[in-house]
Amino acid sequence: PRETTPAHKLEEAQKKFEDHKTKFEKLRGDVSIKLKFLDENRVKVMHKQLLLFHNATSAYFTGNATALDATLKQFNIKLKSANSSAPSWLEH
Repeated sequence: PRETTPAHKLEEAQKKFEDHKTKFEKLRGDVSIKLKFLDENRVKVMHKQLLLFHNATSAYFTGNATALDATLKQFNIKLKSANSSAPSWLEH
C-alpha cells in the first residue's frame, strides 16, 4: 500500500524538486555554452566585416579599382552606376 502521510508527500516533493533543479542546472549550463559560442561567432564576424571594410576603404582611396571590386564581391555588394534608378521595393 502507498503511504500518504505528510512526511512521505514531503519526501516525494523534495525528490521532485531535486530532479527539476538538476535538470534546470543542466539546461542553464547548455544555454551558457551556446551563448558563449554565439558571442565568439559575433566577434569573428565583426572582425571579418571590419577587415573587409578597411580593405574596401583603402582600395577606394588609393584608386585601386580591381582591389575595390574584389573586396565588394566579398561583401556581396554590386556597384550602381550614376544613371541607375533606385530599385523597386519588390526587387529587394
